[in-house]
Amino acid sequence: MIGLLVATFVVSLAVATLVVVLFTRPISGILRQIVGEDIARAWLRYLQFALFVMGIGGGVRVYDLERYISPQGPGQTTLELTSDRWVLEIYQTIIGTLQSTATVLLVFFVFALIAYVIVRALESRRPPA
Repeated sequence: MIGLLVATFVVSLAVATLVVVLFTRPISGILRQIVGEDIARAWLRYLQFALFVMGIGGGVRVYDLERYISPQGPGQTTLELTSDRWVLEIYQTIIGTLQSTATVLLVFFVFALIAYVIVRALESRRPPA
């Protein structure tokens, strides 16, 4: 059981790392456009942290792993951790991590789009210098 917990954590960490690596450049560019270079770096770090936390939290489902420790109900036995269940748990870890990171990115991009529209609208109303 501890092996499964460690395996799901490592897989979830790897998937979250891949997502962070793939999206760091686009996120950085968007943040620089909206908030400027100085503060964009701090916001990028925070968003990377949020992607890791949400990704790992969504991928490592401790409550679901408890099925392998204690019975589900009275008179039932604990689930046996077979190779088929290992594959299923790893697959669910990958999907859970991707879903969680996709949610974070979706929220970020929606708010970034709104902020971009507001910044553009304010720039267009500003008198030429």
